[in-house]
Amino acid sequence: MRDLYGDLESLQSAVLAGRANRRTILKRGAALGLSAPVIAGLLAACGSDDDGDSPTATTDSGSSEGSATEDTGSDSEEPTAEGEGTAAGESTTESESGGESSGQGRGAGDLLRLLVWQAPTILNNHFSQGDKDGLASRLVLEPLINLDMDGQPQPCLAEEVPTLENGGIAADGMSVTYKLKKDVVWSDGEPFTAADVEFTWQYATNPDVASTTFATYSAISEVEIVDEHTITFKFEAPNPGWFTPFSAAYYGTVLPKHILGDMLGSEARNAPFNLNPIGTGPYKVKEFRPGDTVLYEINENYREADKPYFSQVELKGGGDATSAARAVLQTGETDYAWNLQVEKAVLDKLKEDATTGRVQVNPGLSVEQVLLNFADPNTEVDGARSEPGTEHPFFKDKNVREALRLATDQDTIATQLYGDGGSPTANTLVAPAPFNSPNTSTEYDLDKAAALLDEAGATLDGNIRKMDGKELALVFTTTSSPIRQKTQEIIKQSFEQIGITVEIKAIDAGVYFSSDAGNPDTVSHFYADLTMFTNGPSSPFPLDYMSGFKSDEPETDIAQQSNQWSGNNYNRWINDDFNKLWHEAATELDPAKQAELFIAMNDMVINEVVRIGLVHRAGLSGFSNRLKGHTPSSWELAVYDIANWYAEE
Repeated sequence: MRDLYGDLESLQSAVLAGRANRRTILKRGAALGLSAPVIAGLLAACGSDDDGDSPTATTDSGSSEGSATEDTGSDSEEPTAEGEGTAAGESTTESESGGESSGQGRGAGDLLRLLVWQAPTILNNHFSQGDKDGLASRLVLEPLINLDMDGQPQPCLAEEVPTLENGGIAADGMSVTYKLKKDVVWSDGEPFTAADVEFTWQYATNPDVASTTFATYSAISEVEIVDEHTITFKFEAPNPGWFTPFSAAYYGTVLPKHILGDMLGSEARNAPFNLNPIGTGPYKVKEFRPGDTVLYEINENYREADKPYFSQVELKGGGDATSAARAVLQTGETDYAWNLQVEKAVLDKLKEDATTGRVQVNPGLSVEQVLLNFADPNTEVDGARSEPGTEHPFFKDKNVREALRLATDQDTIATQLYGDGGSPTANTLVAPAPFNSPNTSTEYDLDKAAALLDEAGATLDGNIRKMDGKELALVFTTTSSPIRQKTQEIIKQSFEQIGITVEIKAIDAGVYFSSDAGNPDTVSHFYADLTMFTNGPSSPFPLDYMSGFKSDEPETDIAQQSNQWSGNNYNRWINDDFNKLWHEAATELDPAKQAELFIAMNDMVINEVVRIGLVHRAGLSGFSNRLKGHTPSSWELAVYDIANWYAEE
């Protein structure tokens, strides 16, 4: 990491001294794995030159010397496919980033089968609590820009990616202007215009709507519609993450104003659109059974006349990761299987005996991690629990939290359960690579953990500890998954060795990641002491991910009853020093200082034991050998380029 900082400082000094032209910045920035906004900031400082280059923020992933998505926990830095096929499924499309290219004939194919073992429950990304809903929505709804494997923006509903060169990015970083494609209509035939984009911003930032994308879009202070197909976003300060709103499948999808324009209040959550969306994507919903299956048919108004290839798509939910892996690798019952979080020994055997499919491994962006609840899950406030203002009876003492960290055996969990699918980490933020902190480490020491509990006054009464007269007993939840239940058992065994009682609960993923405000078992309700899931940034400038720890706007930041549990701060952690770091990062254009700030935020979360990092996970998914045309991107849900997919029998 010292060498990386030196390289960043050297490049910045060269820019400020006028020794680096635009070509130099582009090449060295790509080699360092810098994201598009960072490179754009350096180009702005460089000014214009006469070297004839036309630099953009969309470095081609095939020629980049470095990647913003370097998997520091894997031996491979490139996506790989095991078994037949290439990393991209032997893609023969002209697109390198899931964009527009020649197709294989609209509707020429039969049924495409997708298996997502965490079943979707809603089809509006702006209320999504996890990949399952975002993936199911992405066949219908689209963002302005996609992100390629290097984290570089590529056009989707935008005509082009805004750059300094084309005037889309303001030189002062205070605004960005998008030109929109003019040949786009919604699946019901209504034209797609800048008014829809403006409305989406209004929708996402309306507190009464209580969207899960509030933090992502609140960076925009004002929107100006220039004309029907041109729109400008304005910021209160220079914004290095200008591209995060309206980018990628997780949070960036645009909504139709003519359908939802009258739903800018609490009624938005119960709108029929959430179960049967109108979109601009290649497919439209034919039938949706929440928690089970989505059937799609071709959107006849889709802008690319020779796409999509498959006439129908079936997205099947339910089951588990092991059965999903078997279905794609051995029985051929599905063409795509999401998130093969399968125990190492089991997956190795499935791959060895594979006949119908292959495992694709993408560089990992996410961390399997344990969350600690800083509120009290057992005290009711107006009928709700884990409410801000209550305090966890045990975790208010940092020694107790630190004891839990020391009693967590990341190395065993990663080695025995994940194998090539992950590596141990102490961090919560691991991507992009310059932001992966070198300052933390995993440490498993039960003697130290027990000593800290003694210091906290949690004394042994037989084999069980008591603190302030209460038995030190914890409820530990996660989704139903063999590998997660084994992880829970490993952690439980260690905790019980130091006198902490643990009750394990496994919750169906469709329930756990539901956005249903009336469901007490969701991750955002967090009616437990500990919970566990995988999470990571959806943008190479991971401000939106780190907003999950900010608390200076508690009404919207913290998940609670008053905002229908839509806040992203599930831990209910409040720390003014973290808030200051987050706001500094929001406007920092210097890449070296950005790295310092994001690393400092990560270190604060880890050192305060807000979360316990477990495993830096690689992205594992299964593809049928017959499936072609996919261009992998760790920053996108796999179906982001489904219009390009086709079959070769």
